[in-house]
Amino acid sequence: MKNTAVLLITCPDRKGIVAAVAEFLYKHDANILHADQHQDAEGKLFFMRVEWDLSGFALDLAEFSRRFSPLADRFEMRWRLEDSRNPLRVALFVSKYDHCLMDLLYRHKTGELLCEIPVIVANHPDAQKWGDFYGVPFHVIPVPAGDKEAAERKQLDLLAAEKIDLVVMARYMQILSREFVARYPQRVINVHHSFLPAFMGARPYHRAFERGVKLIGATSHYATEDLDEGPIIEQDVVRISHRDGLEDLLEKGRDLEKVVLSRAVRWHLDHRILVYNHKSVIFD
Repeated sequence: MKNTAVLLITCPDRKGIVAAVAEFLYKHDANILHADQHQDAEGKLFFMRVEWDLSGFALDLAEFSRRFSPLADRFEMRWRLEDSRNPLRVALFVSKYDHCLMDLLYRHKTGELLCEIPVIVANHPDAQKWGDFYGVPFHVIPVPAGDKEAAERKQLDLLAAEKIDLVVMARYMQILSREFVARYPQRVINVHHSFLPAFMGARPYHRAFERGVKLIGATSHYATEDLDEGPIIEQDVVRISHRDGLEDLLEKGRDLEKVVLSRAVRWHLDHRILVYNHKSVIFD
């Protein structure tokens, strides 16, 4: 794991923010490894991400909030500090389609996704073999049509017991309730097999094929109470032609889904995302 800290800032745009933050870190012997910023001119907002090496950093992170608060108050900052030495605990949700689940487990195994995956939650047993193969406990919690609330209670109890930080819907084909996503605000990542906002909802590739589109895409986004309308994290597209049948679209779409979901998860794990006004800033 990294031995770094990450500071994420959102505040009204004004002069002196970068200098003040850099000076604060310098005074405590921080070696800044990455610094990135963005200005929303229309909204008059400023966004910043700073990552620094904790080796030699002279300020205990437990003391950071007290020391940094006067500066944060001066610039009206909303901010958070992340310690990269504490990997996030991630729960993977899946239904029957297992390609995204397989991809995430493989990337985790190879060290591309720096996190802990203590549990897989499924409403069907089809993907059990991948939990067994990668040594991740696999919990089947059926979601009966008339008793979804009881299933979600079991899921939330499991997530609480496992101290889960992030839920990833790896083609989990159930709509999460308002209560569920409220428990994990901006901590549920979904992948939709369409280039949103086009073809929202079910069977988007079928509708894209019927429409005769020349591009199909996939979208990863934070799940909210509004179906497929959460802040978008990543999107990608692939060109198709009249020669592509429905099965070709489905195959190409599966490749896109894996890529956009893994990118979104990695950026979240690296603390590179800030959300505002239903949009997201993804720092390099």
